Amino acid sequence: MTPRPGGEWSSALSHLALGAVSLHAALSTAQANRGAAAGFLLQALAAAIMLASGLGTDEDCLAGAWVATVIGLPLLAFDFHWVNGDCSSANLLLGGGMVLAVAGDHLGAEGRSVAGQAVVLVVAVTILIVAVFTTNSYGMWGGVMLGAAGLLSRLEEDRLLLLLPKEDICRWALAGGSWAYHRALHTQRLQWE
Repeated sequence: MTPRPGGEWSSALSHLALGAVSLHAALSTAQANRGAAAGFLLQALAAAIMLASGLGTDEDCLAGAWVATVIGLPLLAFDFHWVNGDCSSANLLLGGGMVLAVAGDHLGAEGRSVAGQAVVLVVAVTILIVAVFTTNSYGMWGGVMLGAAGLLSRLEEDRLLLLLPKEDICRWALAGGSWAYHRALHTQRLQWE
């Protein structure tokens, strides 16, 4: 299949959106939620590396995306759980992400892919559960968006909605989920003050 003209623009825009949303979220949550800010910053850096490398798929870019997934997303979940008083789940998610990050070299490409998608879904489901119990609508929306990104990435189709590449749709969903998580953390902070 030949690439569509504009496919690079679609990919660049999705990386730019994810990077901008994540950087804004990192900067605005840095004072109150440092773990989440670090997770958002890892996502922004991974998107920036992909843009700077010309949207290539070399090992360094893929390693950045791997770190943003297995460490960055558990950091977001860590802070969300911690703020809501669920310290054991927060520590478990972060510890699991750290173990996966260390074990990543021992997994094959398919193993890293499955582990990354598992992290995305576990983070999405656990934050969704906490958001439902705390009636945090932004957290619910973020959980749904992140879960959708994780599920879409497992589809066999290369192009989805509006014939966009599925990776771009996943990044748009991740950007929407990151924005919602940022708002959820802000909402939770206001409730506790």
